[in-house]
Amino acid sequence: MSALQHLEAALRAEGYGQRLLRNEPMSAHTSFQVGGPADLLIAAESVAELVAWVRLARSLDAPCTVLGSGTNILVADAGIRGLVILNECRAFALDAEGRVAADAGVLLRELARHTVAQGWEGLEWGVGIPGTIGGAVVGNAGAYGGYMADVIEEATLLTPDGQVQRVEPGALGFGYRTSALKRSNPDGERPIVLEAVMRLRPGDAAALAARAEQVTEQRQARTPQGACAGSMFKRTDQYPAGFLIEQAGLKGLSVGAAQVSPIHANFLMNCGGATARDIARLMEIVQERVWRELGQRLEPEIEFIGEWHTEAAAEMAPTGGRE
Repeated sequence: MSALQHLEAALRAEGYGQRLLRNEPMSAHTSFQVGGPADLLIAAESVAELVAWVRLARSLDAPCTVLGSGTNILVADAGIRGLVILNECRAFALDAEGRVAADAGVLLRELARHTVAQGWEGLEWGVGIPGTIGGAVVGNAGAYGGYMADVIEEATLLTPDGQVQRVEPGALGFGYRTSALKRSNPDGERPIVLEAVMRLRPGDAAALAARAEQVTEQRQARTPQGACAGSMFKRTDQYPAGFLIEQAGLKGLSVGAAQVSPIHANFLMNCGGATARDIARLMEIVQERVWRELGQRLEPEIEFIGEWHTEAAAEMAPTGGRE
């Protein structure tokens, strides 16, 4: 039997057969609503399950990819080989001193709303962000002047060699929309975030609620509605990516059913029936035009996941655990 067949047999023998899906389309699990099938897919509901399954897959040399809410990624039309684990570990606890420990699968916006309601300041900027805590740590998510790097006290990681390790913020190497986790080992396994501990500040619940409402209104007014992955490109040292794309005259540009949003140029939309390759090709055109006309290089903020076969996409297609 192949490594994947051994893995499937082992998971079924441990009683997970009813939860294990074969050839599951990733379009059902990503905000872009594109992506081919995962060979095997299962949702982890506890950190213990997630760690056990990753260790099992690695022990059998079977490919394993961990995903969160499916935002900020583009999955290939050919899908993902091996086992995909959806991180649906959603436990969190907020203590009386404003220290909140959250599983990596907790949705950032839900945690932000909870802490705001309890009168704790530090995550109110995240009330409209759809990703998970794990993804927010990996990408140093931020908005309206706030960043994960501002509140992280420690993170618990599953290392590529299967060890569970707690690390302090300095070891996470935070930068603009990135971290040492995102930059590490782009061609293979990288640490997987299991839990994050954040330190918040006391605040006035009413004032925080008003700020959260303002953030929500601003985000709704400026964010296109529909199938997309959020911001596609990082800002350059000088300019927001959306400004550059708009200056290059690319709003509304389409490839197949993929389109540069007429509302916000740093959002690419699946207008219905787009393929991952449509979106990737549109990204390439945007990068080429912005460089040719404005002399600015746009770096993708999203990550390419799965079986990418074209050279251009493969250069931007890291593998391993994703949040």
